[in-house]
Amino acid sequence: MSLLVVGSVAFDDLETPFGSREHALGGSATYFSLSASRFHPVRIVAVVGEDFGPDQMRVFENRPIDLSGLSKVEGLSFHWKGAYGYDLNEAKTLATDLNVFADFRPDLPAYYRESQFLFLGNIDPVLQLDVVRQMTTRPKWIALDTMNYWIRGARPALEAVLKEVDILLVNDAEVRELTQEHSLIKAYRKIQALGPRILVVKRGEYGMALFTPEGIFAAPAYPLENVFDPTGAGDTFAGGFLGYLAWMDRLDVTALKHAALVGSVMASFTVEQFSTERLEQISQDEVRNRLSLFSDMIRVEDL
Repeated sequence: MSLLVVGSVAFDDLETPFGSREHALGGSATYFSLSASRFHPVRIVAVVGEDFGPDQMRVFENRPIDLSGLSKVEGLSFHWKGAYGYDLNEAKTLATDLNVFADFRPDLPAYYRESQFLFLGNIDPVLQLDVVRQMTTRPKWIALDTMNYWIRGARPALEAVLKEVDILLVNDAEVRELTQEHSLIKAYRKIQALGPRILVVKRGEYGMALFTPEGIFAAPAYPLENVFDPTGAGDTFAGGFLGYLAWMDRLDVTALKHAALVGSVMASFTVEQFSTERLEQISQDEVRNRLSLFSDMIRVEDL
């Protein structure tokens, strides 16, 4: 079986109170695939420019990541520059250069169109819907991420694609703007009316909340001594969450709860170093050990 992600592969310039990096590997599809591929094979659809060379390609090597849908075209790759203060929950965007991403029109290779699981990364909802329509068979589940820019500026297109979606992954501010509800419980009811039956709210250092027809589950973020760079943590969470669900091939409440903890643990690795540096290094034993510690940490006996 296969998990398809459509999103961005990019370069980031990063500034935090703990250091900086220039021309670091980034992009939603990058973080997602490095995380999800720990649990399930991944197929990527994205576009890069001529500046994306062997050093960047090497990051994806020796992993179950299919790059047949990664197009390389004339021009420069998508580039984002951002800075964080001591409140690492919010980045200040200093520059955004779409470059080749401005003309990105996802064109799925023929065999990608039969992927059993689909994650629509944070891109124009018109393109997200086009990807859904390119699928020859309806995936077992479709998950989607979006942002305030599309909620405000492309609402009709976003609502059209949400009708096709099973799982919505967004942060607090995004779900509140989408539903105009401060209460996440009320917001979830409105999300269900739009299409998705499962809502995952990413809350950064405060953890996550999972809403399903069967009930609500919430967990803290994995506690860390050192945090250097939160860039990509949300996409890493999505990769761990959806990669684990694809491996389980289930969407019951227990599988969703387990997947949420997996996503949180994978995101905890990302923030410990800049860019994808930590994700590139972790072993399966490190993932298993941290999952075990996290499970013990949140368990309450005989309450």
